[in-house]
Amino acid sequence: MLLFGVSLYLLAPQLADMLASWPQLSDIAPWWFAAVATGQVLSVACLVLLQRMALRTSSWFSVTTSQVASNAFSRVVPGGAAAGAALQFRMLGHAGIDGPTAVTGLAALSLLQTASVLALPVLALPALIAGVYVPRALLQSAVLGGIAFAVVVAVGAVLMTADRSLTALARAAQSLHNRVAKRRPPVTGLPKRLLDERNAVRSFLGSGWWKALLTTAGKLGFDYLSLLAALAATGSRPRPSLVLLAFASALLLGMIPITPGGLGFVEAGLYGTLTLAGVATGDALLATLVYRLASYWLPILAGPIAYVLFRRRYGSMRSTTG
Repeated sequence: MLLFGVSLYLLAPQLADMLASWPQLSDIAPWWFAAVATGQVLSVACLVLLQRMALRTSSWFSVTTSQVASNAFSRVVPGGAAAGAALQFRMLGHAGIDGPTAVTGLAALSLLQTASVLALPVLALPALIAGVYVPRALLQSAVLGGIAFAVVVAVGAVLMTADRSLTALARAAQSLHNRVAKRRPPVTGLPKRLLDERNAVRSFLGSGWWKALLTTAGKLGFDYLSLLAALAATGSRPRPSLVLLAFASALLLGMIPITPGGLGFVEAGLYGTLTLAGVATGDALLATLVYRLASYWLPILAGPIAYVLFRRRYGSMRSTTG
């Protein structure tokens, strides 16, 4: 909590500058807001489709409502990513989806999404090779992203191929759970179940890997188009390749687990990288505000609605948490 408070204090000037551009929202045509929001909705739809594939379920309702509710929860509490994941696991379990299936499927999906974010700078390589000037800070971001991409791919390869490593992790998790949750029945057989689920996911990716890659690309692509629409709404027309680098930097900042959803870090980082990409200061502030209204605040409003709809169909989860 202390780190959370200090971070928001240090980032307050950037947030204040962005919020100061709020009156300028009235100068933006309504259809631009619709375009930015549509990009975010389509991005979430791709994520839901990915989760359905990873969980091997045909249920749209349980996956959609659990994802939207947990995503909103992760944006309002410190340590949001872990808290959001825990909520979604509980909701999926309450909806009848097997626990190891959820853990293994969503873990594999998380690795895929992280790797895809880190690989984004690679898409800007043609522009770099063609001689487009790239500010030093954006170039460094691209290099660091490439290194991190290699690390994530290596970790994912180990988990998907090395039985001993996955078994050791499962045993450690099982032991920790049984020590902490002493009032609950002990968990047994977790290593074997996770291996079985991992093999099922690997088998699925072997035959349907292209579907997962296309849907992952769609999730990021619609998110990126949403940012381009926010820039177009301000009248800015920067090079798409430089905006892509700024977009990748913002997504990486959003992974910082200090503030919920990268609040403050993403705003400051996106504004700074957009100015490096050649966007005027005022336009960068306004575009960042429009984009974050759709990508951060709109999902928070949708979360409680999704949770209420889930409760109406599946009932209270209290009975599954004791």
